[in-house]
Amino acid sequence: MAEHDLVVIGAGSAGLSITHVAARMGLRVALVERERMGGDCLNTGCVPSKALLAAAHAATEARRAGRLGIRLPEPEVDWAAVRAHVQGAIAAIAPQDSEDRYRALGAEVIRAEARFVSPDAVEVAGRRITARRFVVAAGSRAAVPAIPGLEDVPFLTNATLFGMKEKPAHLLILGGGAIGLEMAQAHAALGCRVTVVTSGRLGAREDPELVAVLRDALAEAGVSILEDARVVAAEAGAVLLLADGRRLAGSHLLVAVGRTPNLESLGLEAAGIRATPRGIATDAGLRSTTNRRVFAAGDIADPEGLGPRYLTHVGSLHAGILARRILFRLPAKLDYGALPRVTYTDPELAQVGMTEAEARAADHKVQVLRWPFAENDRAIAEGRTEGLVKLVATPGGRLLGVGIAGRHAGEMIGLWTHAIGARVPLRDLAGLVVPYPTRAEAGKRAAGVPALEQLFSRPARWAARTLGRLPW
Repeated sequence: MAEHDLVVIGAGSAGLSITHVAARMGLRVALVERERMGGDCLNTGCVPSKALLAAAHAATEARRAGRLGIRLPEPEVDWAAVRAHVQGAIAAIAPQDSEDRYRALGAEVIRAEARFVSPDAVEVAGRRITARRFVVAAGSRAAVPAIPGLEDVPFLTNATLFGMKEKPAHLLILGGGAIGLEMAQAHAALGCRVTVVTSGRLGAREDPELVAVLRDALAEAGVSILEDARVVAAEAGAVLLLADGRRLAGSHLLVAVGRTPNLESLGLEAAGIRATPRGIATDAGLRSTTNRRVFAAGDIADPEGLGPRYLTHVGSLHAGILARRILFRLPAKLDYGALPRVTYTDPELAQVGMTEAEARAADHKVQVLRWPFAENDRAIAEGRTEGLVKLVATPGGRLLGVGIAGRHAGEMIGLWTHAIGARVPLRDLAGLVVPYPTRAEAGKRAAGVPALEQLFSRPARWAARTLGRLPW
């Protein structure tokens, strides 16, 4: 008989979530983690980055107060105090992810590296552990591009960025995705000179119309942006050489060009587990395609070749699927059609479903509906009118995707995630009653554009005039 019902490798979002459910259901669970409990999200990702952004946004709001008639002096940034706030946020959340909590739930927590030694066993700290099922949730790390000389430069990644004791004088950021944009704005607001270098365009995955709003905000914050810039070499002293001959010198270099799965130390070959460069190959229900005892979750899963989604809430989504499949043997499979993502700059950029370009590439007939925050009363009252809500729908009113660029976009995207997942028609969304004045009205107004066009069409106006002349 196997020693455990379930062995979970990795105590990040996905691993902790499935361990929590399995342990509370009374299964014999072992949770193995070689580094810090809470994984990347708690220690070097979501939590510290959002804590740093909160400090940066506070400084920016102080500078903007003059627009509302409140004149404040230039904010004084205490870098040590900012760092203390970041570490304090981690410390406050850490008990939820701690060894003690999961041991109290009934799980065995083992702080060591796990390596498969057979299809049904792993070796942990010299101990062979067998299990009926395994979940590999070992996560990912920052990808390092093959740039000559980079290996000799003491560059930063998200794993080391939040441990810096000194404030960067000039931070070079290699990469124009969410991490690069968030950290660019955060450090600029906190008094650093910042240059972003990307081989493509900023926010390459996002709708260009919405990214333009972020680009303007970054420029206003003083961030220098170099798009379509190919780096051909790196030199000591945080220096980047570009293909066009330019030489960029900074005090610190942050590499944020993507993620790569933590596959190397797992001994997957010994367990007959197939992996791709993007992660462990699984079916749509996250089960290994070559070892039925093994499932994958979080950043390390490559379901049906779709690749990973480097988002903490995907780990929770995966855990729910695994709970149904492993604990109750119920059918369950992934559907990323209503998966939201947010870039937490200010203004934020939130997206769910297809972008306009993706919808057209999929051969959908598309109608695009927009409502700018410049026509939203709450945004006007706050003096923050940048951005818009953009809906991508079929002519028949089926919602395909929603993008929001604006203040608190991440808080607004939840409704639209439900709308796409539940296939709520535009006419129902247009009839939604929302409080006045709120930014949520912008989405309702965008959804109501087709109805307004029908209402004020020539036939409708003729009908209204005719009915108005008839006796009541």
